[in-house]
Amino acid sequence: MEISPKDYELVIDEYGNHYAEFDFSGQSAGTTQTVKIDYRVVVNELAYDLSACQGELIDDFIQPELHIESANPQIVALASELSRGKETACQQVKAFYDYVSNELAFTSNEANWGAQAALGTMGSDCTEYTALLVALSRAQGIPARYFEGLLYLDKGTDASAKIEHAWPDVYLPATGWTAMDPTLGRIPANREAYFARYTPDHIIVTIGASPSVLRGSSYWTHLYWPGDSTRIRVDGSWKIELIKEGQ
Repeated sequence: MEISPKDYELVIDEYGNHYAEFDFSGQSAGTTQTVKIDYRVVVNELAYDLSACQGELIDDFIQPELHIESANPQIVALASELSRGKETACQQVKAFYDYVSNELAFTSNEANWGAQAALGTMGSDCTEYTALLVALSRAQGIPARYFEGLLYLDKGTDASAKIEHAWPDVYLPATGWTAMDPTLGRIPANREAYFARYTPDHIIVTIGASPSVLRGSSYWTHLYWPGDSTRIRVDGSWKIELIKEGQ
């Protein structure tokens, strides 16, 4: 990994996410500061066998949190209703996945409104699809995590990553953490392709629906001391370069 400028502090949050923190105080009006982070990741395609869904669950990632309102009475009741007649955690999570994929109306939102809002009429994007599946799982005592990252859909060798995306994984007996994507699964032809599968076009950036370091933001954030004429503009972009194995 290469980070510039090199004068930064490493910060680690409650989920284990790593951040480079920069201090740009004392800047003159009109100054531009550029931060660049280059890093290499390896992504693999994974398929999980849920035929033997027996074993113990873990005690982590089962509590409600901001945007994951798993203790909300409406979500608790829905999780119970969807779980009726489902004997295993795998069957329950599949019911949650199918419900979220089928019932939410996809739209683009400017903010993450969370699981409870997804049950309203405002429409949902990937953040609400993910938050609701995580909340339904946790409401049944099934551990579930929330990821934010990049969805790389360009098949060329070099492209801007224009799709920032969210998706969950759920802890299931025998397979452990098991990936899925209810947003992409909303298309009936893709439904099974994104359940209990991890496709290599998903690149994780952070874990957690609301990491404390980001203060409600996604991917990066900034703080400043406002004055009478303080204006700060923060622009960000991603670029993905495909590297052949072994290079």
